[in-house]
Amino acid sequence: MTAMAITTPSATSAHGVRAPAGDIPPLHWQGGAVDCGACEYRALRGKPGEAGCEPGHACMQDAYARRIDRFFRWHPEQGDTQLGHPYFEVRAIAARHASVFRLAALVRDPDETVRLQVALRLPLAQLEGLAGDPHREVRIRVAQRVEAAALAAMRGDPDYGVRELVARRLPLAVLPTMAGDSERTVRMRVAQRLEMPALLGMADDAEPEVRRIVAERLPAPLLARMVHDSDWRVRWEVARRGDTAMLARLRHDEDPEVRRAAAERRLPALSVACGAQQSPEGAAHG
Repeated sequence: MTAMAITTPSATSAHGVRAPAGDIPPLHWQGGAVDCGACEYRALRGKPGEAGCEPGHACMQDAYARRIDRFFRWHPEQGDTQLGHPYFEVRAIAARHASVFRLAALVRDPDETVRLQVALRLPLAQLEGLAGDPHREVRIRVAQRVEAAALAAMRGDPDYGVRELVARRLPLAVLPTMAGDSERTVRMRVAQRLEMPALLGMADDAEPEVRRIVAERLPAPLLARMVHDSDWRVRWEVARRGDTAMLARLRHDEDPEVRRAAAERRLPALSVACGAQQSPEGAAHG
């Protein structure tokens, strides 16, 4: 079938919709020209503005996702009817507008782009079916939304990015179970949230980035065990928060930044002591 004439990008169509100048030329999602005569929505071409459609601007046949998205924003009621479309972009965008009661049918869609949209909209009670999705981005969206019980089941996800998100949201009562995660960034998230006494158990973590976070958050009296840590960043945190006995040790630390931090913590105390011993008269006479 011969394709219908398409309005040039630089001209305004008869029904008041302008396809942007200089945009990507219209291309059917299967290749070749967009054929309005063969389209199931061909009757829309005669309608004005957003009541219609526009090749190169708002078109469900186009390969360009932005134009498909504009078509469905103009005609959201068509979302339910296109969930079985052969082009994955159409199914994915239709899923944004379809009734949530129709989305469960797409949980096993062959394309992760479609399943990602389903994960963003599916009711929480039905999300567990996507917790084991083969694509990490889908599982990340699930981990962002599911409630505590389902989230706990994702602690052993094979992707550290998913586990990191789980560590950010997991209830504190369950969080200690992730303190031994194999990935440094996951343990860092755990250390940022963990409470005592479980936090103290991470003071001997193999990674200095994790220990530094622990040193930031431990109660000050417990920092003594970290005074001789092998990483200067951890000792710097101790110097910033530790008591007088810890500072006395760190004033002679091998790292200049640690020594400086310990010295700066001593300055206010020395100033007060000197001021208490010097009388106003003595200050006046130099």
